[in-house]
Amino acid sequence: MKPNNATIHQSLTRLLLCVVLSVFSINCLAAMTNHVRVEEGAKQYLLSQLTDNAQDTSIDVAIVKIDDRINIPDCPTGFQYNASQEALSQSYISVRVSCQNNEWYLFTSGQVTRTKEIVVTQGAVSPGTVLTSSNLTLAKVDVRRLRHTAFTDLEALIGARMKRRVTNGQAIQSNMLCFVCKGDRITITAEVAGMEVKTAGIAQQDGVVGDNIKVLNASSRKAVIARVASPEEVVIHL
Repeated sequence: MKPNNATIHQSLTRLLLCVVLSVFSINCLAAMTNHVRVEEGAKQYLLSQLTDNAQDTSIDVAIVKIDDRINIPDCPTGFQYNASQEALSQSYISVRVSCQNNEWYLFTSGQVTRTKEIVVTQGAVSPGTVLTSSNLTLAKVDVRRLRHTAFTDLEALIGARMKRRVTNGQAIQSNMLCFVCKGDRITITAEVAGMEVKTAGIAQQDGVVGDNIKVLNASSRKAVIARVASPEEVVIHL
């Protein structure tokens, strides 16, 4: 049986609709591809620029989605990305995207999160608490939250004393604790030509390991500057 004119007309209409939809889908895909390409390119550019300064800090970049209505032309030579050195130090970085094949360019931006694995409290800790492995743990913390020196070695903090109350999961920073606290009785070790002389002393300042603090020689009653070596000892190099 031969198809009638109505059937032929319906078939042609469906075919034409499929062609139109296919062309529309291809155009949308091409536009989407350029948008995604620019967004991913901007992300990789920022990561490459920031990694050299990262050291033990993890860098994560979230690029702001580019409006789909913005036309992004093809760029056979590859898109180029640029951000100023000043901008690269910020949390929100503006990136200029351009193509040397034409005069087209746009600005997009990325939000940068810098995290570092440091020692934080495990549970709330009260003032005067001597830190042990049971109330310390490691966690990734946004470095923007840190105002003082943080610690990456959990074992190195054992024996230190908290000076203030801190909540669970709070980053431990140098201003929160002391290995030697003001008024503590400690041992002063003087190193002279390979020999050690020890005497009792009283700390006149708070200090963490590596700090130079004033201590009072309990015998001579003279004040000296010594380096904090542990919660019980300070050292003088003569």
